[in-house]
Amino acid sequence: MRPRAPYPHRNAARLPALTAGVVALLAACAPEAPQIPSYDARAFYDTEQVFGASFSPDETRVLMTSDRTGVMNVYAQPIAGGEPEVLTRSESDANMGMAFFPDDDRVLFTADQGGNELNHLYVLAPGGTPEDITPGENLKAGLVRFTTEGDRFFVTTNERNPQAFDVYEYRVDDLSRRLVFENPGGFQPGPVSGNGRFLAVSKARNNADSDVYLVDLENPEQEPLHITPHEGDASHGPVTFNPDVSELLYRTDAHGEFAEVWAYGLASGEHRRVLAADWDVFTVYYSKRGTYRVSAVNVDASTEVTVVDTRSGETVEFPDVPGGDVTGVALSPSETKMAFYVNSDTSPSNLYVWDLETGEHRRLTNTLNPAIAEGNLVDGEVIRYPSFDGLEIPSVLYRPHQATADSPVPALVWVHGGPGGQSRKGYRAQIQHLVNNGYAVLAVNNRGSSGYGKTFFHLDDKRHGDVDLKDCVEARTYLESLDWVDRERVGIIGGSYGGYMVGAALAFEPEVFDVGVNIFGVMNWVRTLSSIPPWWGAARDSLYAELGDPETELERLTAISPLFHAENIVRPLFVVQGANDPRVLQVESDEIVEAVRANGVPVEYVIFPDEGHGFRNRDNRIESADRILGFLDTYLGSN
Repeated sequence: MRPRAPYPHRNAARLPALTAGVVALLAACAPEAPQIPSYDARAFYDTEQVFGASFSPDETRVLMTSDRTGVMNVYAQPIAGGEPEVLTRSESDANMGMAFFPDDDRVLFTADQGGNELNHLYVLAPGGTPEDITPGENLKAGLVRFTTEGDRFFVTTNERNPQAFDVYEYRVDDLSRRLVFENPGGFQPGPVSGNGRFLAVSKARNNADSDVYLVDLENPEQEPLHITPHEGDASHGPVTFNPDVSELLYRTDAHGEFAEVWAYGLASGEHRRVLAADWDVFTVYYSKRGTYRVSAVNVDASTEVTVVDTRSGETVEFPDVPGGDVTGVALSPSETKMAFYVNSDTSPSNLYVWDLETGEHRRLTNTLNPAIAEGNLVDGEVIRYPSFDGLEIPSVLYRPHQATADSPVPALVWVHGGPGGQSRKGYRAQIQHLVNNGYAVLAVNNRGSSGYGKTFFHLDDKRHGDVDLKDCVEARTYLESLDWVDRERVGIIGGSYGGYMVGAALAFEPEVFDVGVNIFGVMNWVRTLSSIPPWWGAARDSLYAELGDPETELERLTAISPLFHAENIVRPLFVVQGANDPRVLQVESDEIVEAVRANGVPVEYVIFPDEGHGFRNRDNRIESADRILGFLDTYLGSN
C-alpha cells in the first residue's frame, strides 16, 4: 500500500518551492502541450445513439432505434437518405425497435418502465397507437423471430412463472397466440428454426458448464433432446438454425481456450466445426435465403465481422468506409441490400446501407455532435501490463492530447461491469469526456474478463475482491510508470461489478487510490445474490458458482463485501444510483454512503428516480457525467 496525504486537492502543493529563475528556465525548455478545447458533458452526450436494422417489406426503409430526443425511440430511416420517420414518441421510457412485420408496415418494439427491465412487446400499425401484446404485471417478454414464411412469430415471456421463460407462437394476421413450449424450469429458450418446428434451449449447471437441447415444437410430448453430452466442464449455447433447417449452430469452448461455432445435423446427429479462431467467435448467422453467412469474432477488444457468399465461398469485401468496427450487419429479405454500423473510439455508431447489386453505399446518419471536432478525441491503445503474479492484463489506454512528461495528467483506472464483462474499443461518451478534460483512462480487463480464453475468464472464480483487485492495484503501478501521468493522482471508477471493485479498492486497499467513483456497484454480495431478479432463475446457479451461494458461503461473501468493511474507507467517494435498479438495489448505495460519511470522509451521492441499471435518459447521463467530473476536479484535479 502507498501512504498518501488524505483528500489530495487539485490545488495542493506537490513540489518543493523553486526559485523564479529555475521556473522560468523549465518553462522555456518544456515543449508546449497541444491546445485542445474542453467540451462539457452535454457536447459528448449530444451525440446520437443508433442501433437496429430491420428492413421494411418494400426495402425502402430500415427500422432503427435512436435517442436523438434524449430518450430511446423507434424510427423508420429511408435508405435513400433524409430525415427518419418518427414511429414512437416516448418522453420517459426507452422504446426499442425489434422488427418490421414481413408483409406489412406494422412494427414490433419493446419497452420497460423506468429502467425496471420488465420489458413488454408492442405492435404498432401505421397511424395507430401501440398495442401491448404481452399484457400483465411483473413480466418480462421478448421477440425471438418471425418464421421464414412470415405467417407467425415467436415470443418469450415469464408471465406464467417469473423464474422460467415460456415460448408462445403468435399469428401475424390476428395476433392470436398459443403456448408452444412450457418451460419446466432450468432452461433458457434460444433460437427457433425458420419453419417454426424446432426450438433450441440451453441449460447451465455452473458458470463453466452448460448444454444445448433440441425441442420439437410439433411433438410437445417428447422430452428435449440433449445434443451436447460431454465430460468435464464445457460451455455450450445455441446460436441459430441454418436456413434449410438441416443444422443447429451452437457455440462452445469444449475444444480449446476460445469459443467456436459448431453445427449439429438434425437428421444425422453428427457435429461439425463451422468457425474457429484464435479468439472467441461471437456469433454466426445467415441471410433469409442462406446466400450470405455473417460471423463476428472478438479480436483483442475489437469486433471483426466477415460476410461470406455461400454460393462461392468467397469473402464479401466491405465498401470503403471510415475505420472502426463493423457491427449489426443485416441483409434485406431479397438479399440485395445490406445494412451495417461502423463505430470507432472517436465516432459513435453510424448506419450505412449498401446495394450489393450496384455496389453503391450510403451513410444514413451523422451521430457525432458537430460541435466536437473528431480530431480532438482520442483513440484508445490496446496495451498489456504485468500483474502481481506476472499475468499480463489486457487493457485499453486513453491518453489526453495535452498529456506530456512536462505536463503530466491525473489518471483513472476504469473497471468494466460483469463480472465477466470486457472493456472494448469503441466510442464511450463518458471516457472521451474525462480524457478531453485532462484525465488519462486505463480501462482494465482484469482476470475474470471475457474475450481472452476460458482459463483467463475463470481465474477470479470465488476470488473476487482478491486477485481481481490486485490486478487493479497493479494498474496503478503501470500508470505510474508513464512519464505523462501524474503518479500522485490516480483514482478508480467503475459501474455495476466495476462499482464493486471501486468499493473493494477503497475498503481493502484504502491507501492505493486517491478517489473512487462507484456507479451502481454491489456493496453487499449477500443481499445482491439473495435478491437476484426472478427472470434470472436459469442463470442463478452459474452466478453462485462464480461468486458463491449466500446460503452456504455467508462468511466468505461477507468478507468480500465493502459494506462490512466501510470503516476502512478514507478516500473521497462519489456514488450514483438508479432508484429502479432491479440488479443492484438502491439500498446498496444508501448504506455505503451512510457508512463512509460516518468516517468523516467526503461523499457525493446522486440518485435518479427514473433510472434502473444503466442510465437511458440523456439528461441523467449528462448530469451524472458533469457531477463526476466536478468531483474529480475537486479531489483529484486535472490541472
